[in-house]
Amino acid sequence: MEGLESVYTLVAGSISCTQDAVVCFVHWAIIKNGYKCLGSGDEPGSADRRSELLPANWNNNKELYTLRYQANDGTSHYLLKATTVDANLVIFNLMNPSTQQDSALTVDVRDHVDAEWLHSFHHVYKDADSLTEKVTTQLLSAPEEPSPRGSKAKTNASADGRDEEEEGRWRRREVEHDPLRIPTRHTRHEVQPQWPDPFAVGGADLDPFNPQGGGMTVDPRHTMPSRFDPSSGIPGAILPPGAVPPGARFDPYGPPEPEPDHLPPPGFD
Repeated sequence: MEGLESVYTLVAGSISCTQDAVVCFVHWAIIKNGYKCLGSGDEPGSADRRSELLPANWNNNKELYTLRYQANDGTSHYLLKATTVDANLVIFNLMNPSTQQDSALTVDVRDHVDAEWLHSFHHVYKDADSLTEKVTTQLLSAPEEPSPRGSKAKTNASADGRDEEEEGRWRRREVEHDPLRIPTRHTRHEVQPQWPDPFAVGGADLDPFNPQGGGMTVDPRHTMPSRFDPSSGIPGAILPPGAVPPGARFDPYGPPEPEPDHLPPPGFD
């Protein structure tokens, strides 16, 4: 933990809570990875200077800490914000303003700071190696400069174009085969349903020679032979002989002649 003791000792008198201690630690880890602190706040100020130390007013706001950093080579600038969620939770966000890339780290201060030893560097931090690794891998790995334009970028662009074109074809195919979609037009390759002619209803009943038969209750061509000929007239009826054409469908008037196996009426002798 080279350098951490010096950084902490210089600000130990202003540290009043566990959040201050963990922000001081994250600051040291960023400096260790090749950065310098420019100052506090979102905008540059007249008192800004490149330093490994924390600025004078770094912890004035206990709910939101804001610090600005610059890479040692002077090419990249970063904005660090530490938001206090509650007494035990601090969320760090590091953003590169030029690329709008950012990263985040959530720290439970109870895992890394002993609140009873805030003014003793040798006892205040717990599991410092784990916190250092989190800052390096989660907070400092994401904010990077944009990739240069070149053949690789063009290749990725063309690949993205092909992916978008392929995705568009699949979307159109899903729409065309959507079972809930109502088609707006028919192509020549589609088979149209064969709907029955509504004016043909009852045609079989009107045609006595229809081979399919009709819907009448009595069909003289498909029932048992009758004992009488309708064309000869019916005794006691109003139809004279010849009134019913041969082969025509005819429902006889009244009940047919009694058969031996018919049930006799009550009192019949």
